[in-house]
Order: sequence, then structure tokens, then C-alpha cells
Amino acid sequence: MPVIREPRKSRGLIRSLNRSGVRDDKSPNVVRKAKTPPDPSICERCGAVYQRKTWRSDRKVTDELSAKADWVVCPACEQVSRQEGQGRLVLLGTGVAANKETIRRRIENVARRATVTQPERRIISVDELGARGEEGLEVLTTSQKLAHRIVRELVKLFDGSARYSWQDDGTLYAEWRYDTARIKAHKRG
Repeated sequence: MPVIREPRKSRGLIRSLNRSGVRDDKSPNVVRKAKTPPDPSICERCGAVYQRKTWRSDRKVTDELSAKADWVVCPACEQVSRQEGQGRLVLLGTGVAANKETIRRRIENVARRATVTQPERRIISVDELGARGEEGLEVLTTSQKLAHRIVRELVKLFDGSARYSWQDDGTLYAEWRYDTARIKAHKRG
């Protein structure tokens, strides 16, 4: 009696069939937590347009669109009003105090660029720190991706060191340290 062998499955095929624990919805946490608005919708606070399952701030609001659209509050505006952030940045060091205005401008520019295509990603607040003996800034963002992007841009612009810590609830805690004396000594040696 001949032995019939089953065709061997490659590892790639086996892995592609095993999708347990993988999320198929890749949208930001702020969007997943909120209920889905009717299509089309316009945010009454920021003017973002919800069409084809995405929020966009670069869409033109025509008379035809505003006539058939529902007026709602977008998930990012709700999150900003609740002061609920998914990303928390702490910027510390002597270089932060010395370059505070440049750092603030860079943070605003990165957030403005992100908001054009993804209005869910915004800055909630930028507060000054000083109670712990070190001057610095604390930035709260609506998405962990924006927080990560801000720290990455600050490292590219000024150098310094960054640490990231992702929490179980999906939030990101990032710390960027920029000490001018240590950076100068590092560049000399």
C-alpha cells in the first residue's frame, strides 16, 4: 500500500494562518474608543470631516457636504476637552531651559504637520515643570504616535537622550533629557 504524504506547509503560510491576538483595526486608540459617526460628519469644534471611515482636516466643506452631513464632536476634540492623553512627554535638562522657545516651536510644528492628515493626533497641553528641582516641560498628546514623533524630532534637532515606556493601557511615557554641558563634553571627546 503506497504512503500518501500531505503537502508540507511552509512556515510563512502557517504563521499567516495563525492570527490570534492580532488586531485588524489599526486606527488610533482615540478613534476605537469613540462610537462611529454617520458618514459624512463634520466636527463642530475643529471643522474636521469624517468621510470613508477617516477623519480629515484638509477636506473642503462645500455647501452640498454641509447640507447632508451631521454635525458632531470628533474623538480628538472630546479627548482634549477631557484632558485625556495617550502620550506623555517629559523634557528635562539644562538645555531645555536654555532653548525653551525653540523647543516649543518645534513641538507645535510637528503637531501641525501631523494634524493635517490625521486630526486625531493633537497636543492637549504643554506645561512647565520646576517643582522637582529641574526645569523642563511636560507635553500631553492625544496619541502615542505623536508623542514618539515629537521626541524623535527633538533628538534629531538637539541630540540628547530619549527613553520610551509603553504602558499596558496603550499609553506612552517618553522622557527626553538634554543637558548642554554633557552634550558639549561628548562632542569634544
